[in-house]
Amino acid sequence: MTALSVQNLSKTFTMHLRDGIILPVVANVNFELHPGECVVLGGPSGAGKSSILKMVYGNYGVDAGAIQLRHHDKIVDLATADPRTVLTLRRDSIGYVSQFLRTVPRVSALDVVAEPLVIRGVDKTEAQAKARELLARLNLPERLWSLPPATFSGGEQQRVNIARGFITHHPVLLLDEPTASLDATNRAVVVAMIAEKKVAGVALLGIFHDEDVRIQVADRIVDVTAFAPKVAA
Repeated sequence: MTALSVQNLSKTFTMHLRDGIILPVVANVNFELHPGECVVLGGPSGAGKSSILKMVYGNYGVDAGAIQLRHHDKIVDLATADPRTVLTLRRDSIGYVSQFLRTVPRVSALDVVAEPLVIRGVDKTEAQAKARELLARLNLPERLWSLPPATFSGGEQQRVNIARGFITHHPVLLLDEPTASLDATNRAVVVAMIAEKKVAGVALLGIFHDEDVRIQVADRIVDVTAFAPKVAA
């Protein structure tokens, strides 16, 4: 069974402040993602890895192609879905751990992590218990749990971000450099958490610049340079 299928996906950016110059990003991107595997997008900086991840999550529009996501018992094309449908897909079927934590001011780290479960109807007390478990596992000091993460260090914020992304059981989970700001101890924790998601049947798609982490988590590597747009001579 396929959890996610990316078919002939293409993307360009229009530089409106540069006289409308068209900047090709990727073309004819094709790959599939299956339950229980972690597929890593490989290639140098600027190859289009993050753009692909953002298109799959619906943050970027696409110029051509399809992003077919299994949502409950049907297939939905995320590339053409309306905004309301995209929000439903994010609630139920596709999660995302970004490089940067964006939170509402004055909301505690505990509530930031618990929120995805609360949104899905889980009792707040139960959601907070799960959030405490994850924050403890990621070695975030308990004295910080009741504080807003805006003043945390980069590594502390990233641990909150990871806990928030891993607290739910989305069938598809996107990971954008989740270990970039972490020390060796917490990188190992995240590697173990990814392994557990795979055992649980989650399909993961990620970007990892840390080669050691990439080797440990990747079942397959998709070389994004293969999707470089052809430039006319």
